[in-house]
Amino acid sequence: MTRLIDAASAGELGEAEIVAALSNRADAEGLKTAAAANIPTGVIEHRAYKSREDFDRALADAIDVHAPDLVLLAGFMRILTEGFVRRFDGRLLNIHPSLLPLFPGLDTHRRALAEGVRLHGCTVHFVTPCLDHGPIIIQAAVPVLDDDDENSLAARVLAEEHRIYPLAARWFVEGRLTLAEGRVRVAGEQREAALIAPLLGGQT
Repeated sequence: MTRLIDAASAGELGEAEIVAALSNRADAEGLKTAAAANIPTGVIEHRAYKSREDFDRALADAIDVHAPDLVLLAGFMRILTEGFVRRFDGRLLNIHPSLLPLFPGLDTHRRALAEGVRLHGCTVHFVTPCLDHGPIIIQAAVPVLDDDDENSLAARVLAEEHRIYPLAARWFVEGRLTLAEGRVRVAGEQREAALIAPLLGGQT
């Protein structure tokens, strides 16, 4: 969330503005950053609700108060119900720390190291009811180095997350993203623009 707020302040999102920052955790760092930037904030505490469905309805209602054109998930660690996802169909984005469809879910860096992959990375995608399997907008790959542990690999991936999420958001707000047969097209860009690959030799 903090990176997106900084990107908006720097003009990286074009003419878009962040109208609100919401979290299910009152201690979320992004809320402090948002408040400092005079962005309205809100906390919808999931433990206050009896069911996932009740929480998701409350969260969706809180989002709709601000009437956003786009909803960005950032560090949001709860699985959303189908009702929530359908409510924001086509305008709900997520960033995931792997090269989907590899390693959906949690512990992606540990699993990548355990599998011995030579490339890892992150993916921005449209959210669908199928967890971490929505249409892919952009991916960034990083090399997995021989001396990597979870922390070093995570740091390398996070740098790319900070690079591609604002870019995907900008493409959306500029009306450059279209879905065709489950695949995303980016108007005015070469297909290669949707994949950021590592430099040869293991450098980033």
